[in-house]
Order: sequence, then structure tokens, then C-alpha cells
Amino acid sequence: MRAHDDVTRLLGAHVDGEGCSFGVWAPSAGAVSVIGDFNDWTAGVDGLAPSDAGIWSGRVAGACIGERYKYFVTTADGSGLFKADPMAFAAEEPPRTSSVIASLDHDWQDGEWMADREARNSRHAPISIYEVHLGSWCYEPDGYRGLAPQLADHLDRTGFTHLELLPVMEHPFYGSWGYQTTGYFAPTARYGPPQGLMYLVDYLHQRGFGVLLDWVPAHFPVDAHGLARFDGTCLYEHADPRLGFHPDWKTAIFNYDRPEVRSFLLSSALLWLDRYHADGLRVDGVTSMLYRNYSRPDGQWVPNEFGGFENLGAVGFLQELNSRISRDHPDVMTIAEESTFWPGVTRSTDSDGLGFSAKWDMGWMNDTLRYLGRDFEHRRWHHEELTFRSVYAFDENFVLALSHDEVVHGKGSLLSRQPGDIRQQRAGLRLLFGYQFGLPGKKLLFMGSELGPVGEWDHEQELPWGLLDDPGTSAVLAWVAELNDLYRREPALHCVDDSADGFSFVVGDDDENSVVAFLRHAPDERSVLVVCNFRPELHSGYRIGVPGAGRWVEIANSDREEYGGDGVVNTTVETDDEPSHGHETSLAITVPPLGVCFLAHDG
Repeated sequence: MRAHDDVTRLLGAHVDGEGCSFGVWAPSAGAVSVIGDFNDWTAGVDGLAPSDAGIWSGRVAGACIGERYKYFVTTADGSGLFKADPMAFAAEEPPRTSSVIASLDHDWQDGEWMADREARNSRHAPISIYEVHLGSWCYEPDGYRGLAPQLADHLDRTGFTHLELLPVMEHPFYGSWGYQTTGYFAPTARYGPPQGLMYLVDYLHQRGFGVLLDWVPAHFPVDAHGLARFDGTCLYEHADPRLGFHPDWKTAIFNYDRPEVRSFLLSSALLWLDRYHADGLRVDGVTSMLYRNYSRPDGQWVPNEFGGFENLGAVGFLQELNSRISRDHPDVMTIAEESTFWPGVTRSTDSDGLGFSAKWDMGWMNDTLRYLGRDFEHRRWHHEELTFRSVYAFDENFVLALSHDEVVHGKGSLLSRQPGDIRQQRAGLRLLFGYQFGLPGKKLLFMGSELGPVGEWDHEQELPWGLLDDPGTSAVLAWVAELNDLYRREPALHCVDDSADGFSFVVGDDDENSVVAFLRHAPDERSVLVVCNFRPELHSGYRIGVPGAGRWVEIANSDREEYGGDGVVNTTVETDDEPSHGHETSLAITVPPLGVCFLAHDG
């Protein structure tokens, strides 16, 4: 048996016949007993026996599915700790903190999806991700089960290919959005039991949508019932606070050098893929894992054995994680939230990379949103914020993410952070989305952005669905749907995201007009020209060099009236024999103000 199978099967609570077996790792404990509904929460009645490996185990006759429990851990100094089961399959709904005996049985009906998902998750496939925080997407009393058809209908309407859920692993503080995990094997009970989440994934698969889960191996909260000082010692975390305490988040950092901790985290990751049929994991906080000096001034971090800042234990863990997933689930994705130029994040582990399928392009996101926040007249002085990405665009496999982090903490919404009146802001928002979908890289958009709200996201409120009664909002959503459809149907826009063979700049130096234009290519497919105008002036007769003579057809334009624009469009444009931008032929087109248009070579 593989190591992660041993951990999953030996630890936690497992119903067997007329009782339940329990196992917990607590090597420094003086004694451990299991307490719960089955013994009136009385410590010492159901004591567990230790092994040489520090695993305490035993069986409780009569304990059954649905009953609550904890471990009462007696530390070496005689203190008593009430601890939730680190490997529980279910938990009480917060603020209650007990574990719950549960099974993970489910009659899966997604065989067709599972058979085909390798192609759907391929780096050559159109992957457009809708990022969702379940609690604030829509209030639904039936939780996971009630949300499943509503989410599927919205994905149908908007055209996204995958749903990504902010962490649904159990977490005590709702305001952490799930990023302070205590239950690494338990979906949060806020929305129902484990089978509810399974139903949601199963239902979405049957409707043709992938499901990615946000997963947090970078840190964990120090709540008394959780992992911190689990047996009275720093078991899961580093004992040295310079390695084991996160100064920004006030959380504990896993000790990746400890084999048992790595096995715990690997088991967690594989559970969501094995038992919940997740199509991938977005791994949170990878940057903080890789650097020992992350967010720490000189003198407050510990160099590695070679004197460097790299966290070699974390590097080894991430490589092991991706290697194991690649072996056991070659048809799923792992996506890194990594914001630096760490080399080889998406290079294979066989070539000393970290082995991720993709990473978020945080540089593109920061540069683009900074640029779009500038006054129109000032944009000409910051044109490099649009073009710099070409320097590194193919160093990694990227996801262009406009995520939850960009619409909170006073940043405003994607709409409100742009200059101009409401029509210009909406035009700018449509331009942003068109620019995102035109560039190489997979796509991610946080929920609600397709509504173009003025206010930023509030996790305590459901999305402002009433905005859809406003024609302006409906028009923005219609543009997002059009972009997703265009992205799927034009191979040039998605087949070659990881190579310069799929992209070439045509206009990259027109800072005076704040225009960029580029071509997307795919083997044996028609090329697509993308032209973006980041100023509120219309450009008539704008000449752009193209590689193919003949007819070019406009296949999408953000200024069409059905998307809330003024109807400044092109139809069919014939090339001239006038050389331009290094090409023998060129087009003269009309570029709408604060608009983006897509044209395809039609022979």
C-alpha cells in the first residue's frame, strides 16, 4: 500500500460492523481517549492504545455514523486538551467544533465526464474558470444540493467551462473565506454533509462542467481544537516561530520536513481527487511556502542548510504532491498561486520543476488593473504595463486570473476602479474582459464580476442578482457569455497558450493612442486578430498589418449595442497591398472607443 493509503485507512474514524475504529497521531501524548455522543463525553472511558509510531488507536462498540466526537489528549505535563480529529470526514457546523463520524459513500453518475476529462483539462483546451465563494454566491437553504442546479444554470448562461470553489474544507472563521482550514478531510458543514458536496460535483459533471477546489497547505489557524500543539508539542507546525508562525496571517506553518506532516497533506489532497472527483486543486499561498524569508525582515528568518532563503522542505513537498497527483490522476490540474519569478513552477518534476499544471499570472493582473485605474490622458505614459507581459508570457503555463482578491479590502469592484462615467466604466470593463480572453493563458473570473457591480464583494451578502434587471448589467453579462463562446469556438484563442507560436504582437508601441493589437494562431486553423483601444476616442481607418491577404471578418466587438456599446463595428474588411507592421498586407479598420474587436482571417 502507498503511504497515503496507510494514513487514510489507519487514522480517523471508520465504522466497522457494530462499532467504529479510531486512530490519531499524537506521539508525545501521555494518554488519549475518544469522547463523544456514544459515551456521554466522558474522558477515559474509551481509551486508545499507543503504537511505536505514536499512533493511538482503538475501537468503540456502538459508535455509529452521525455521532459527534473529539479526542481528549493528556499531554506529557498532565494537561488535558480537547481536540477535533485531524482526519475526520465530517465536522459540526461552526461555531461548534466537534468531529462527526461519517461515511463517504456516494453513487456516482459522472462516468461520461470522468472518461473524457483528460481532454477537457488539457493545456490545449479552452479552460475558463468561474471562481465562487459558496456562502455569498446565493443564499440557498439546501446548501450544496440546492446550489448545484443554480450554479449549473449560471455556467450554462455565461459559458464558463469550470467552477472553482474557494476552500470548502471546514474552517471555524467564516470571514477567512475558507483559507484558515481546520478540517483538511471534511467539507464545511455550513452547506450540508459530505454527500452534499459530492452531489454538487456529480451534478455539475453531468451538466458538462469541471470543478476545481481551492486547497490550503501553506498554513493553518491556531484554534484550540485544531492542529496547533496537537499533543502538547509542535506536531504539525515548526517549533521555531521564525519557521512555524506566519507574521501576516497569525497562523501556524506546516513543518514540511516532517514525513508524517507531508503524508497528512498528501492524503488530504488525494482525498478530494479520489473521493470527491475534483478535477483539480488550486494551491493557495505557494509563494509563502517557497520562501523562508517571506514577509520577514532580516534577522527574523532562518536560512536553509545551504544559507539560502528557499524552503527546501516545501519545495520537496510540492514536487512530491504534483508527482503523486500526476501519477494517480494524470487527467486533473494543479494550479499554483505563486507571485514571483520562481523558476519552473509549471516545469515537470523530472526536470527539477515544481510540477504544477499552471500558475496564476499575478504580474499581468497587477499591471493591467494598475493601468486601467489610470486617467485616460495618463495611460500613454504607462504603455509598458500592457506590453511587459510579452517578456515572460511563455516562461510558465499561466492562468489570467481576475480573482476574489481584486474586489475586496477597499480596492473596489473591477468596474468602479476605472475612470470615467458609468458608460465609460462599463466599456472599460468589457475591454478588460476582451483583453483577458484574447491573450494567451487560461481564464479565471471571480463571481459577480460578470454583473459589473459598483460595490466590492461582501462575503456576508449574496451577489446583487437584482442588477440583472438593469439593461446595462445584462449587457455586460451577455458580453462575458459571448467571450466564452468565442474562446471555445476559435482554436487560435486556446490551443497554443504556452508557446510564442500561438501569439505575435502587431501593434505594441502605439502609446500615444493607447492601442495594442496582436494575433493568435493555432496549427491548421485561422488566425484571430485582437485590437484593443484603451482610450475613449474612436479611431477610424486605423491601419494594422496582417499576415494573410484577402478577407477578414469581425467575429466579436465589445461596442455592439447588445453589449451596451454604441454600435461602432466592422463587418468584413479586405486587405490592402500597403505594407505595415512588418507584413506585406494590411487592414484599415474602425476601432471603437474603450473597445476591443476580434477579426478572423476568412481567406
